[in-house]
Amino acid sequence: MIVITTPTGDIGRQILDRVLDSGEPVRVIARDSSRLPEHVHARAEVVQGSHADADTIARALEDADRLFWLVPPAGFRDAGPALSHYLDFTRAAAQEAADRGVRMVYVTSLGHGYKGEAGLLSAALGMDELIESTGVQYRALALPFFMENVLRQAESITHQGVFSMANTADRPLLTVATQDVATAATALLLDGTWNGQARMPLASPDNLTPDGMAEIISETLGCPVRYEQVPLADCQVRMVRHGMSPALARDMADMVNAQNNGIYDAEPHGPACATDFRRWCQNVLKPAVRS
Repeated sequence: MIVITTPTGDIGRQILDRVLDSGEPVRVIARDSSRLPEHVHARAEVVQGSHADADTIARALEDADRLFWLVPPAGFRDAGPALSHYLDFTRAAAQEAADRGVRMVYVTSLGHGYKGEAGLLSAALGMDELIESTGVQYRALALPFFMENVLRQAESITHQGVFSMANTADRPLLTVATQDVATAATALLLDGTWNGQARMPLASPDNLTPDGMAEIISETLGCPVRYEQVPLADCQVRMVRHGMSPALARDMADMVNAQNNGIYDAEPHGPACATDFRRWCQNVLKPAVRS
């Protein structure tokens, strides 16, 4: 039995569909089961509740042997420190999985060994230590910046010809597409041969700067698009002004600062994934902008 968390999320839903297609028995944990598509209700067991809850995770892992784990974002307006969120969310599941002999495949950040505060990325790396300490068998998918983050700027790309972040314009920013994460996670969940504890860094074959991303977006869409670097302090103030909790805004700013300081270079990232940024723009960004 394979248990999948975040079954309606960007990564979780892709993994769920792939595992369902394999014919393996599947159980999902969903806080709101009404959001699940009909084909999921028809083909998978559903445990309703939060996967941070000890009783919920115990019910979900009964007779299971594999678990896909992903910590969802904290609340936008009321989030506290990210490290507490990651540890509190994961503690019961990691111990339950260890006690039951369930193997975990989970999502974390690339950058193991980075010295310095990295906000949300430090929280993910702290979660790694917690999971490892339980003795559970796992594969940690260590990820850099998601290409899908650019989708949030589809409107400004379309109407203003610009996308903006606080990342340094001329510093390479390692990326990954969620479809490659889902492919790797599914392969591990369906493979009954691995054991022990290991990290699996995943990254695209290119390592573009944000300026370089803008050039590829321009070429793909056939219209000029430029990158605009926003001062990090201004970005943090703007996030709070739009209702984000001060703690989350600080963790976001610390994350970007760590990206600008090379956190993803702190850990070797080995063989590249299949999807480069140009292919992602063609297959994902362009249809989204045109729709």
